[in-house]
Amino acid sequence: MSIKFQIITPERVVFSDEIDQVTMNTQDGEITVLPNHIPLVTILKSGELVCKKSGQEYQMAVTGGFAEIRPDNSIIILADTAERAEEIDIAAAEAARDRAIKTMQEERKLDSAEYATLQATLDKELLRLKVGNKYRKIRPEIK
Repeated sequence: MSIKFQIITPERVVFSDEIDQVTMNTQDGEITVLPNHIPLVTILKSGELVCKKSGQEYQMAVTGGFAEIRPDNSIIILADTAERAEEIDIAAAEAARDRAIKTMQEERKLDSAEYATLQATLDKELLRLKVGNKYRKIRPEIK
């Protein structure tokens, strides 16, 4: 038995397929969903999402959103942002991380909203680097 899985952002459908299981970070901790899971709606925390199909893993960097686990063995994730590991541009993520760090260090008079925005950007880029680099270690043929 499989799970019909979709992860959608405001820009696009990031992943849509039948899978065996998915592991994600929720506000209550990490959960793994298998077929016939109880229905659930939960808030996602930023982190790595991993789905498995026929022994193959698909990693994604997700920066929040909602997950709905339905009684018909389907899951829909509405994510703030989501990116498949193989799509992550490591050099661009490193540059964005470095810009955020530099701005945080140089700007002594950031208000709390500006600081929170920079911190969110930094967190997102660190997640992208973690997932992208992990994927490239698993699949070294991908640059």
